[in-house]
Amino acid sequence: MFHVYVLRSSKAGRRYVGSCEDLDERLRRHNLGHSKATRHGIAWTLIHSERFCSRTEASKKERYYKSGRRREELDQLQWVVLAAATGRGFESRRPEIDCSRAR
Repeated sequence: MFHVYVLRSSKAGRRYVGSCEDLDERLRRHNLGHSKATRHGIAWTLIHSERFCSRTEASKKERYYKSGRRREELDQLQWVVLAAATGRGFESRRPEIDCSRAR
C-alpha cells in the first residue's frame, strides 16, 4: 500500500506534500529531521493522507497536489481539518481501498 500525505508545520506554518510506502515511519523521519526539505519545520503534523495500490498512482496524486492549480484544493483541505480539530462535526467519507482487485 502506498500513501500520499500532507503535513503541516506548527513551527513554520508551512505545508509539505509527499508520498511513501510506510506512512508512520515517514512521519517519524520527518520529525527527526532526516529530510532536508522538512528539517526547518519540525514539528510536523499529518493533516491528510490517501492510500493507493501502486507507487505510480501515488506519484501521480502527489504531482497533482504539487501543481500550482491544485494548491487551492489543499488550502481548502486545511480549513476542513481545522474544523475537525475544533469539533465542528467533520466526518470522513473516504471509502476503503481494496487492492486485491486492482491487479
